[in-house]
Amino acid sequence: MGKQIGILLVSHVEEVAKGLTKLLNQVAADVTIIPAGGTEDGEVGTSFDKISAAVEEFEEDTIIAFYDLGSAKMNLEMAVETTDKEITLYDTAFVESAYTAASLLQVDVPLEDIDKQLAELKVK
Repeated sequence: MGKQIGILLVSHVEEVAKGLTKLLNQVAADVTIIPAGGTEDGEVGTSFDKISAAVEEFEEDTIIAFYDLGSAKMNLEMAVETTDKEITLYDTAFVESAYTAASLLQVDVPLEDIDKQLAELKVK
């Protein structure tokens, strides 16, 4: 049985998002992790349409989202406005935060406790 919270990974490079998903699946096999990387034509960048489509792939109503650079955050924020799902964006170190969150979700650590641990990885 899957978990109640999914993880969305947004990167400017499709291979980065997919590679991180592959890594996280090793430590969090029961957590839904969906990548949204690059543009529709495979270029470096992010895509509101790709991110929105990824959000709708989740069966979970609660999603925690990690991103690599500022325009990814902008597209994520727009996607949040167009869905009924509860999405929390983390302004934290991309790889480290996603790994931490996935590992903790796998062992059923409450989201409030995950928030506390991720706070230490905040990018200032």
